[in-house]
Amino acid sequence: MLDYDEQAARYDSTRGGTPRAGAAADAVLRLVPGSARRLLDIGCGTGSVTELIARRRPGLRVAGVDASYGMARLAHERTGAVALADVRRLPLASGTVDAVTAVWLLHLLRAEGMVQVVVAEAARVLRPGGVFVTTVDKDAGHDVGSDIDAAQAPFLSPRPADAVALVTEYADGCGLEPVGEAVFTGHGQGRTPRRAARAVLRGDYASRLSLPGQAAQRLAAELDSLPEPDRARRDPEFRLMAFRVRP
Repeated sequence: MLDYDEQAARYDSTRGGTPRAGAAADAVLRLVPGSARRLLDIGCGTGSVTELIARRRPGLRVAGVDASYGMARLAHERTGAVALADVRRLPLASGTVDAVTAVWLLHLLRAEGMVQVVVAEAARVLRPGGVFVTTVDKDAGHDVGSDIDAAQAPFLSPRPADAVALVTEYADGCGLEPVGEAVFTGHGQGRTPRRAARAVLRGDYASRLSLPGQAAQRLAAELDSLPEPDRARRDPEFRLMAFRVRP
């Protein structure tokens, strides 16, 4: 798992910056009803998406929460409405927001039962008719049919934490029903073999790959040997799902 306090200062610049955040914000807003007045962005990170959601929907009151001090500090500088908090215990009363968003969050929650707890907590703070909008199958979005994907295929985790079936099951158990989907491009996130090799050695793909023993070293070596090691492959496509509190 990444050290998000340590990563905060350079996080956006290594992950597509404003173009990627803007694509995510636009996709989120396609799934948030125009009648929504209060939105909570959980696991908001640096606040790059949070800020753009607020800018692009005047009249929508947007706040964020994140468990990393470094990330929350940057998000607060951007938006002024961010709390340092555990997404499993949101600092809000029940039934107080119209929308909860979780962009690039659930796939990181690998501990048994953690995604279920977070979905339940999102459902708790939603008002009747409110929506929970989240990325699903995030890691699969990086599979673009490239040689990098082929090298990593034997090591893919068989049970991603944010699999559609799992998230849908958890949502159903909390009284949420699916009401929409959207797809957006992860601009600037097309991987190069060289960067992918370094990421494997750092453990950045812990949510995606199972690399016991010396597997990380072997995979990194294979990635380094791919042709055009500094050419970025195609950008990923990410999927969002929206779930509404049942009437």
